[in-house]
Amino acid sequence: MNSLLWIAQIILAGVFLFTGFSKIFAYNQVVKVVEARSKAGQIGMSQVQAILLGLLEATLAALVLVPVDIWPPHVLLRLACAGLGLLMVGASIYHFRRQESAAPSITLFLLALFIIVGRWPR
Repeated sequence: MNSLLWIAQIILAGVFLFTGFSKIFAYNQVVKVVEARSKAGQIGMSQVQAILLGLLEATLAALVLVPVDIWPPHVLLRLACAGLGLLMVGASIYHFRRQESAAPSITLFLLALFIIVGRWPR
């Protein structure tokens, strides 16, 4: 089970590191792609908001990969996954309002929830 949880953590962190860094460093290209394939028009997020969101995503993703426990076992990991899960709840609401598919956001939420439950002390 530990190996499966580490694989899930690596996948979750990889996705959020990629999306976080793309919001930080490639905002204009991401906006062009998203607005081109969306029926809802503009994304409604300024570049500063995207950079702050990208920094939050990248920080939480890095905390998911940190194997060191500062607090009792896996508290920091569970808090980081909970933060990513809450971000995905907000992203799902955002995508539903724009009448887009929220399946990726829901999938990442469930992956974060799987890690939280799997790392819960017995």
